[in-house]
Amino acid sequence: MAQRFRTSVATFVAIGIAGCGGAQVTLHNPSIPEPLIDQLPLSVMARYPDAFDNFVHEEKVLGKEKWSIDLGRSNRLLFTQLFGSMFTEFAVVEGDVDSSDLSFDALIEPSIDAFEFSVPSQSQTDDFAVWIRYRIKIFDKGGVLIANWPIAAYGKSQASTFGTDEALRRAAVLAMRDAAALIILQMDKATGISKLSQANAQDAVPPSDPTTEDLTLQTAAEETSPDESG
Repeated sequence: MAQRFRTSVATFVAIGIAGCGGAQVTLHNPSIPEPLIDQLPLSVMARYPDAFDNFVHEEKVLGKEKWSIDLGRSNRLLFTQLFGSMFTEFAVVEGDVDSSDLSFDALIEPSIDAFEFSVPSQSQTDDFAVWIRYRIKIFDKGGVLIANWPIAAYGKSQASTFGTDEALRRAAVLAMRDAAALIILQMDKATGISKLSQANAQDAVPPSDPTTEDLTLQTAAEETSPDESG
């Protein structure tokens, strides 16, 4: 019994040490496995707002531990890789470029609605957890908003396996990959983006040429005088 008690105390202390003091964590170059999917036949562009492109979350845990997680350009890198694998044509539009001058089927603008995390000192476990709520807005070539899709993603990692900073970093990367998986599996169903290709294809169909029969009838009508028609 005494041995079990000492083990429990040691585990609790280890968890407390892992979660105390806070940390500053930066993500650099997260990636996703190359998706084995059929690309949608769309010409798509993405615009990344500054808040998405340089996202930093700071928080005091239990009123004293200060934690900071800097996603930096990791969102841009991950979503660029993701969209590049999903569509036959993809490019990034920088913020100062007027998209009305460009030719595309759809413009995607991702953002972050909320970012939360928990550390071992809060959960009394060995886990770091990260929740990210992304939002995907899709505009057609005329600038009309056709979809406004929220995505809730989650990642978890253990401090005892990776250490404090690395565990939080890994939890954030896993949450981002969770979002990527949801986008791959559900994007078309949730947003109907593939219909833009069908609509654009219909717009591009030229008016049909008159048939030989139509021309014959038209010519006969022109040759008939008013007296003859009576």
